[in-house]
Amino acid sequence: MNFLQTALAFAVCLGSLIIFHELGHYLVARWCGVKVLRFSVGMGKVVWSRRFGRDQTEWAVSALPLGGYVKMLDAREGDLGDLPAEELKREFTRQNVWKRIAIVAAGPLANFLLAIVLYAGLYLHGVEEPTSKISVRATEAAAAAATAAAAPSAAWSAGLRSGDVVTAVNEQPVAVWSELRWNLMQAAIDKTEARIAVERAGQGRFTFVLPAAALAAQDLEGDVPGKLGLGVARPAPVVEEVLAGGPAARSGLRKGDLLLSVDGVPVADGIAFIEIIRNAAGKTVQVAVRRAGQQLALAMVPQAEQAKTGKGTVTVGKISAYIAQLPDMITVPSSPLAAVGKAVARVWDTSVMSVKMIGKMITGEVSLKNVTGPITIADYAGQTARMGAASYLSFIAFISISLGVMNLLPIPVLDGGHLLYYSLEVLTGRSVPERFGEIAQRLGIGLLLTLMLLAVFNDVARLL
Repeated sequence: MNFLQTALAFAVCLGSLIIFHELGHYLVARWCGVKVLRFSVGMGKVVWSRRFGRDQTEWAVSALPLGGYVKMLDAREGDLGDLPAEELKREFTRQNVWKRIAIVAAGPLANFLLAIVLYAGLYLHGVEEPTSKISVRATEAAAAAATAAAAPSAAWSAGLRSGDVVTAVNEQPVAVWSELRWNLMQAAIDKTEARIAVERAGQGRFTFVLPAAALAAQDLEGDVPGKLGLGVARPAPVVEEVLAGGPAARSGLRKGDLLLSVDGVPVADGIAFIEIIRNAAGKTVQVAVRRAGQQLALAMVPQAEQAKTGKGTVTVGKISAYIAQLPDMITVPSSPLAAVGKAVARVWDTSVMSVKMIGKMITGEVSLKNVTGPITIADYAGQTARMGAASYLSFIAFISISLGVMNLLPIPVLDGGHLLYYSLEVLTGRSVPERFGEIAQRLGIGLLLTLMLLAVFNDVARLL
């Protein structure tokens, strides 16, 4: 079921982005008077098609689903000698350079516009998210409390403490966890310090500084706040329900018990407790709890069960009890004008971050492991679809921005490569020599194939 859901989520995500991108090219081409011969979703051999409209444009679905194209009347693709003069006027290369620039740029711009519409809709509706209240891990080690020699985490060293509510990062207002994470990512990419303003219950407002060195050390893969020692603040690990006949019930655990430690290791929240239990399948553990003001020690043996993860099937421990773990949530709807403004700013910031990431990968400052392909995109599409409509639409918006940025790169065969040619034509008054274009085209195809192979390699490496 999960596989089918992931496949469907990926198909909807990719299909909608391809269609919007190509519709951008198609609509502006028609507006500029250029004849469109085919609109294809997919590449390669046409497997289904129908013709519509005055121009009898062929609307097609092709065999390879990773892409699409709009085929216009173009002298470079065949002999146009038999066409009447009225039709020749609608040929692509006969249009002035500004019309050609508009047609080529319309595809990426359509992706940016789609992202703005999706984000604006989400901001207008309001998205329920964890607040910016944080938990702070004292040390870098995952099992920190059991390792006295572990180095302090960057967040702990800076002075941040669990329960702090972050209000701003580098003077950018913060209300929810995603905004906090976003600003930390930007500081890590720019290799600058992060000045974090917080409110501490009963003590007032403070500002702490995560040094540039700590942020620059992050490879930007995975959970950057987590690597700095920051997490979403979660409630105290209180038992919400105990299922009859399970390991928890047999040990004497009851609803309302506050979990204190497991085998002497303090438990900060429900997530930490669950993680310890998952790794203790079939082993006897001593769980310290507080009940009605008294501290008790309960011995329990987590039951071994098989669970599917991204790395395959693994054995995990379960005790048949529910522990409080949901963080404080907040829904902040925006006015229509504010929603559009926030959406435009989000698309711009994401685009700038993407360009910076690409630049740092080229210079070697960021690992090439960050290049992802269709397998990873499909996985995230499935995950976000299972999380809900808001998460899924936000993911589609992010991928739409990435597609727009990717297509604007000055690589021959991409829209950005053609825009580079036309920009040179504007500057020099002459079109790029045909021979130069052919050589650049081959180089561009080679570069794209290399990037695709790298992306697939990284995808497979993550799975393994």
